[in-house]
Amino acid sequence: MLIIPAIDIKDGQCVRLFQGEMDKETIYFASPVEAAKHWVGQGAEFLHVVDLDGAVAGRPVHKLEVAAICMGFGVPVELGGGLRSREAIEEALAMGVERVVVGTAAYEDQLFLRTACERFPGKIVVGIDAREGRVAIKGWKENTSMDAVELAERCEKDGASRIIYTDISRDGTSLGVNIEETARLACSVKIPIIASGGVGSLEDIRRLKGLEKDGVEGVIVGRALYAGAFTLREAIVAGSLIP
Repeated sequence: MLIIPAIDIKDGQCVRLFQGEMDKETIYFASPVEAAKHWVGQGAEFLHVVDLDGAVAGRPVHKLEVAAICMGFGVPVELGGGLRSREAIEEALAMGVERVVVGTAAYEDQLFLRTACERFPGKIVVGIDAREGRVAIKGWKENTSMDAVELAERCEKDGASRIIYTDISRDGTSLGVNIEETARLACSVKIPIIASGGVGSLEDIRRLKGLEKDGVEGVIVGRALYAGAFTLREAIVAGSLIP
């Protein structure tokens, strides 16, 4: 199982939010580039970067920081936050981003998602963020009535290469992954799923490892790594063991 450190950028710094609230942040690195250097040094094989300001603004904000991370370490990067136009996606890929995460636009504009998947095959990941199983959009500021599984099934048909599923109520809390909802979503589609939100212990990673057979290929880890609940190396080992 792929263990992916999260690097969330707000006001030019690497932060972690609590349940997605922009005013409930903890700063862990003054520079997201330093955060990337740290995690690559610890063995990261992939990085998950989110432009939090971009997610709220509806357009990429931290382009320079993202470009520096892509160019600096030789590790593939997936980028989310404000990628709601073809131009924004093209620019991100041109900077060296391996794949882009589309969230709000995937929900609001089905034609946009379908066209993007056709134009950039294998490069479009859909981020499905949910509260109590219902999709939230626009930097988690707006709740919808759509079930996460319904959106996942639609996005698979439209050509998404994989889905990142985040339980917002668990994100940044270290209270444990929502295994049940992650499994429900994974079993509803055939494309790979990356779990996110709430990892607090190595046991969470071991439990997710058991969902690999259902299509869960990786997990994004944030606060637990930054707060030292376990090391990235320990997480990588836990994700490689046979359950």
